[in-house]
Amino acid sequence: MVASMQEAVDRARQFRHDIHAHPELAFQENRTSNIVSRRLKELGYQVHTGLARTGVVGVLPGNNRGPSIGLRADMDALPIEERPTPGKDKPYISTHKGTMHACGHDGHTSMLLGAAELLAQRWKENPYFGDVVLIFQPAEENEGGGKEMVEQGLFSQFPVSQIFALHNWPGMPAGTIGLCDGPIMAAYDRFDLTIRGEGCHAAMPQFGDDVILVASEIVQALQKLTSRNHPFEPSVLSITKFHAGDAYNVLPANAELAGTLRTFEPQHRERLIQEIERTIYGMAGANGVQARVEWKDGYPATINEKKATQLARKTALELVGSERLMDPVQPSTGSEDFGYMLQSVPGCYAWIGNGPGEGGCLLHNPAYDFNDEILETGIRYWVQLVENFFAEPGAAS
Repeated sequence: MVASMQEAVDRARQFRHDIHAHPELAFQENRTSNIVSRRLKELGYQVHTGLARTGVVGVLPGNNRGPSIGLRADMDALPIEERPTPGKDKPYISTHKGTMHACGHDGHTSMLLGAAELLAQRWKENPYFGDVVLIFQPAEENEGGGKEMVEQGLFSQFPVSQIFALHNWPGMPAGTIGLCDGPIMAAYDRFDLTIRGEGCHAAMPQFGDDVILVASEIVQALQKLTSRNHPFEPSVLSITKFHAGDAYNVLPANAELAGTLRTFEPQHRERLIQEIERTIYGMAGANGVQARVEWKDGYPATINEKKATQLARKTALELVGSERLMDPVQPSTGSEDFGYMLQSVPGCYAWIGNGPGEGGCLLHNPAYDFNDEILETGIRYWVQLVENFFAEPGAAS
């Protein structure tokens, strides 16, 4: 049966509402994964499961005469209790207490499923020169599912020349496309900091160490690294935890802090990490206390490659026109584990406008909801991108 665009959009909307009502956290996307794999099999894809536990890869095999393209969507939800969206009827609200799709991954998955239907239809009529590889990734939210897929051999098993991703963006007009060359999302690093000294009576500070004072001075000094040492290098350094003491009359022996660092350029990231450690250890030593910094794996910056971005730009211009193409967008200090895939394969991460963010319809907000009106634009973007990729000079060798 030949599907029309409207039929593909209608089915994508049904998938979206179903997935939204049954959200699953990182590496627990079993139901969603089953929906995706079952649908891809129905459409004639070669389906592979198990990468990063709940990941799904669907392949339309090419005729081996050209390069292959990868399209990626994320599937996981967030540990947030969903609230109604103001002014919107939402009968598909989450049925899983304390879990919801607050970042639109239900929409991302459904747009790619809608595109999968139309791509399979075109492939049956005339196979592409190379493979079309659809990647449904688990655990984007904080758990690094993209990294795990890469480490488990995603691109050795399914080699592609370029890879692309599309994320909804509240605050951008619905159905617009936003992109830029170079970094579009920041690297994300987390650290824990412990300051240790000798505790003592608060009335007799001369007999111990004031780790709260030392830690406070360190917090202030760290802020100077971004505002004074690197005023022209975009970065955000935030101390997000500060715990010390349990009593009114005791200067505690330990202070526990934590924070995050957001950067765009890998060299600047490494330089700032070194300066943060030098500042902490130097100030601790000068005050006669001990310090320990422990870094936790974060996400690399999401850096768009120029040639792949040119292809995405061409596709967006054909689809929405210059007046609805936001180029270049201002990069976000949020982070994305698609950055791991872009470290292995050149590609482009673009935004699709989700409409106004008023009323709580912002990413990671309990009142958020993906805008069904942009499903068609997203599906058309994916299909046209694949068509343009294989129309590029050298696509058929």
